[in-house]
Amino acid sequence: MKEDYYEILGVSKDASAAEIKKAYRKLALKYHPDKNPGDSSAEDMFKKSAEAYEVLGNQEKRAKYDRFGHQAFDGGFGGGGGGMNMDDIFSQFGDIFGGGFGGGGGFSGFGGGFGGGQRRAKGSNLRIRVSLNLEEIANGCEKKIKVKRKVQASGTTYKTCSTCNGSGQVTRVTNTILGRMQTASPCTTCGGSGQIIDKKPDGADAQGLITKEETVSIKIPAGVEDGMQLKVSGKGNDAPGNGIPGDLLVAIEEKEHQSLQREGDNLHYDLYITYSEAALGTSKEIDTVTGKVRIKIEEGVQSGKILRLRGKGISSINGYGKGDLLVHVNVWTPKTLNKEQKEFFERMANDENFQPNPEKSDKSFFEKVKDMFS
Repeated sequence: MKEDYYEILGVSKDASAAEIKKAYRKLALKYHPDKNPGDSSAEDMFKKSAEAYEVLGNQEKRAKYDRFGHQAFDGGFGGGGGGMNMDDIFSQFGDIFGGGFGGGGGFSGFGGGFGGGQRRAKGSNLRIRVSLNLEEIANGCEKKIKVKRKVQASGTTYKTCSTCNGSGQVTRVTNTILGRMQTASPCTTCGGSGQIIDKKPDGADAQGLITKEETVSIKIPAGVEDGMQLKVSGKGNDAPGNGIPGDLLVAIEEKEHQSLQREGDNLHYDLYITYSEAALGTSKEIDTVTGKVRIKIEEGVQSGKILRLRGKGISSINGYGKGDLLVHVNVWTPKTLNKEQKEFFERMANDENFQPNPEKSDKSFFEKVKDMFS
């Protein structure tokens, strides 16, 4: 189980953005590779703190993390801090240390694991939108989507870039508060791939790629929300040469249901009944996300009564079970009456059974609203 990001940085969950930034700066200095050469535990802490700051230092990502935890970014959710490479980590330093730390690899610490190696270019991401109804959201589903993506054309060959000699990077050495630091930036000739086009077939673009339509299977977990983003790794555009394919980012769009309203993991249903049904009792068939169910309405039910059907709501994205279906009973008042109906209600006007007489168990509207949000 992954460690809590707040605990890694040593801050509380209500810490300000400035406090989070300060905590990360302290850890980055303490566990920096040039200060801890060959220390694997320092390497681990350096990466963990960078990943934690990458999420908590971003207001939108922090809000997702506070709500969904690590699951907001793992197992398909896009926009998280997992799997950061050293280019990602050191790109943060311009913000944390006020400039002079741009670029990436080429560092002496950690057994040379951060420098000298070829930087593999990554293809661009693709973005699509998938519309789901409440039934699909409640139960989870699998969608097959046709996507047009760039892939390497058959017959394309590459050769080593003469500018960077295949490393994909151009390095430079600067003096910083930590001492002499070697930084690197992507080679502008090859775009960081270390290779340039040697031969390409007709129809391929300047990078040796062609556009191809592909059917991608997307597993949608139960409980997703409108605006949430899923990630399908490696299904974006290919990168030239031996680069890493980009990702397919899937934005969730929730379709409006005809009779159900969603509130988090709970669902709401407005049920309208007649005066006669309210007085005598009845049974009604209502919609749920798993099909129709029949519920019993007790005689003497009051307008505003809320019936709770437990477990008939939406599955929690965090795996905390299911929400409930709240049925709001509304007694419909007829707008027009014939002569016989008017005479009946006039006779009943002073009948004690027709006089309001709420019991202590009959909560007011405001009490019901308070209960719903508590």
